[in-house]
Amino acid sequence: MPKHAKFIQSIQTNSHHEAKAMRRLVLATTTDNLWLYVLSLLVERDYFAYELRGAVKEHYGVEMASVTAYVLLYKLQRDGLVDLSTERREGKRPTRKYYRITEIGRRILADAKKYLQLLIQTLAAPSA
Repeated sequence: MPKHAKFIQSIQTNSHHEAKAMRRLVLATTTDNLWLYVLSLLVERDYFAYELRGAVKEHYGVEMASVTAYVLLYKLQRDGLVDLSTERREGKRPTRKYYRITEIGRRILADAKKYLQLLIQTLAAPSA
């Protein structure tokens, strides 16, 4: 389990009143923005949807429901951030659909990472 995953898990399970703001932040940076994790994985290689769910959990410690994975991939494809390719398989096994990041997806991911880095820098050194 990734180091930050344990921290995320401790925040999600903490029932203290003062932790509500942190739980909202974790939700906003994980479940509400799963596309960041998916595109980051797709930079490395192509994935099929079911496999991608496991990779998001393994690499980032974030769980994604199977329906969520398919809906998210559909939206990313509709927005031009990922492409779909199919691979025929032998016998009665169904055709497998692989997703790959597009150049637009790479640019959007780079912009998102830059934005998050700038946000962290701004929060770390507020102007006087």
